[in-house]
Amino acid sequence: MNSIRAEMAGKVLEIRVQVGDPVDSDQDVIIMESMKMQIPVVAPSAGRVKAVRVSEGQFVNEGDALVDLE
Repeated sequence: MNSIRAEMAGKVLEIRVQVGDPVDSDQDVIIMESMKMQIPVVAPSAGRVKAVRVSEGQFVNEGDALVDLE
């Protein structure tokens, strides 16, 4: 299993995937807001979403797991 992690602290604005969705490498899976900027979080590799660990509006810290891929 591969976890997509937050690269910086911020707020989750939009979750663009659901459990079971296939994802491509470099696909946007989450949009975060940090320092008043919208930052896309991308999948490092192709796979299928096994779990979404956050919800929209949630604040996350750098290194927190956001999405699990299988």
